[in-house]
Amino acid sequence: ALLPWGETDLLGHAIARLRTVTADVRILCGPAPRYVDRGVPVVTDVVPDAGPLAGVVAGLAAAPGRPGLFLAVDLPHVPAPLLARLVELSEGWDAVVPVSPRGPEPLCALYGPACLAPMRRRMAAGELRMTAFWPDVRVRRPAADELARHGEPDVVFRNLNAPGDI
Repeated sequence: ALLPWGETDLLGHAIARLRTVTADVRILCGPAPRYVDRGVPVVTDVVPDAGPLAGVVAGLAAAPGRPGLFLAVDLPHVPAPLLARLVELSEGWDAVVPVSPRGPEPLCALYGPACLAPMRRRMAAGELRMTAFWPDVRVRRPAADELARHGEPDVVFRNLNAPGDI
């Protein structure tokens, strides 16, 4: 999150892109509060050691009854217009998760309130995969060719996890 990126760092870059789509931006920071200096609410995981699914559950629970647009901090090439497109595609769906050539991109996705209970059930059962709850909800999966106008999918969804990746 704190790796330099442009004029800021990966976290600041993610916050800026999300702010172009929604005024309600929050940081999902894991089990302990971190990044409280960023000027946005910080949400901690309610369930420890449950991975990204716990973060998404915490984010949805923090905004009851509303959808959540989620963007992993290590996806700096995802453009704001693609995030806006996920919101546009959400009508009639419980979740919108783009599919890149690598597969689903569940940490660049929109999850609606209907996802919260199935996510909690799967976590309670020890099923922590980000796709474990999909059979229980309506998931729109825009394919890479459908999102190609926002950039080359192999680049757009490339993860940066260490200084060497940059």
